[in-house]
Amino acid sequence: MRGIAITWAGADDAPIMWPTLFFVFHTSLSLVIVARVLLRPRVDPAVRLAWIMVVEAVPLVGIAAYLLFGEVRMNQADVQRMADARDRLTGLRLPTPALVSDPPERAAPIVAANAAVGGMGAVIGNRLHLLDESDTAIDRMVDAIDRAHDHVHVLFYIWLPDHSGTKIAEAICRAEARGVECRVIVDALGSRALVRSELWDRMQAAGAECVTAFPWGLPFISMLFQRLDLRNHRKIMVIDNRIAFTGSRNCADMAFAIKPRFAPWVDILVSVEGPVVRQLQAIFLGDWMSYTGRDLGHMLQLVEPVEAPGVMAQVVATGPDLRAGSISDCLAGMLHAARERVVVTTPYYVPDAALDAAVRAAARRGVEVTMILPSRNDSLIVGATSEGFYYGLLAAGVKLVLFEGGLLHSKIMTVDGQMAMIGSANLDRRSFELNYEVNMALFDAGTVAELDARQDSYIARAREVTLEEVRRWSTWRRLRNNLLALASPLL
Repeated sequence: MRGIAITWAGADDAPIMWPTLFFVFHTSLSLVIVARVLLRPRVDPAVRLAWIMVVEAVPLVGIAAYLLFGEVRMNQADVQRMADARDRLTGLRLPTPALVSDPPERAAPIVAANAAVGGMGAVIGNRLHLLDESDTAIDRMVDAIDRAHDHVHVLFYIWLPDHSGTKIAEAICRAEARGVECRVIVDALGSRALVRSELWDRMQAAGAECVTAFPWGLPFISMLFQRLDLRNHRKIMVIDNRIAFTGSRNCADMAFAIKPRFAPWVDILVSVEGPVVRQLQAIFLGDWMSYTGRDLGHMLQLVEPVEAPGVMAQVVATGPDLRAGSISDCLAGMLHAARERVVVTTPYYVPDAALDAAVRAAARRGVEVTMILPSRNDSLIVGATSEGFYYGLLAAGVKLVLFEGGLLHSKIMTVDGQMAMIGSANLDRRSFELNYEVNMALFDAGTVAELDARQDSYIARAREVTLEEVRRWSTWRRLRNNLLALASPLL
């Protein structure tokens, strides 16, 4: 096949083929991208290497992928609003007697690490209630909204217009009819079904203020200013500065209408009262003020202890606009502090190198480490990538079990029966680097015992994976999993 030639005006009139021009252009551009990858600060070496491989191995597509997804690009005006909201709320965090200035010896480094990442200290005097695994957990939130007399603040990543979603929406409409101020934040992508439904219109018509986080607008224009896959993955409900709800559960039925073949979706959800409610309120208000530009700092009121001493708790909120660390740092710290037993529940295990090393190191030094993952994952790629880590975990001595009672969506880590972390963050790089997440550290033996009992119920519905089983996997399965595990820094 003959090529198309371009003739340069000159002494020799030398023809240059289009493929040659493409090669020169692509090589030059890829070298520029590789230099940018190498010069970016605070990037894991594994991430640098993975992106360099993609850029060099896949012509043009690799370059386009890096430009779209390789950097955490954010609209600078949005970043400034978020910083202003944080500064405003930080200035209102008056000293409180509930703040723990001298944590117990074992908890002290964990509290310090959490504070370094999330900016909040541990507080005592809290009451925590672990809600049922069933859809009755939604009824507890509905009841709390029906008891509200001042305000209701709700933030969900996914809110579906199903039975549970309708219950919450109708409770908000009833609250507005009583004169209660209701504010709703949902993620534009995760809750797109709600935003397009009549429930969204009904809540607004009733008087509720409803906003979306990270609306796409015109995608081809928006992508010039920030990544399109930034998401608010938090789950928070705060009522009257009195009671709050948080955990891994979205506002949806366990049947999860958008992915019913994986149902039931099994989550963790807690209600809390006491000073930690103020910390959850601060996260909601920070998001609200950054999305709307309206100052609600006056709503950040002190919350008195409800029990003595009560549960010691600490909120850890993370997001890509504040790179002071990630929830991975906090969890790794807990693993390094473990002496006897660790139980981890997560739907997605695609960790960074530091967290994976901390899990395996704990098992190697004799800590009884159990990891609970779903047997079937709603993401084929993530599920296969997680399998790429199985051999290393099992070889280190981790007990790995696969939950078979639906899609296990809870995010829990308990350590030595003394401390725990629950919340919205998965053990993957998306939660560590891209999503806005909210987790809660708990330092209370009674509460941790309840969480361990819940995890024991997961184990009772799971099957154990052995090293021998993984060794018997087909060559194709091992090749697929290990190849995807190489790409885990990009997921």
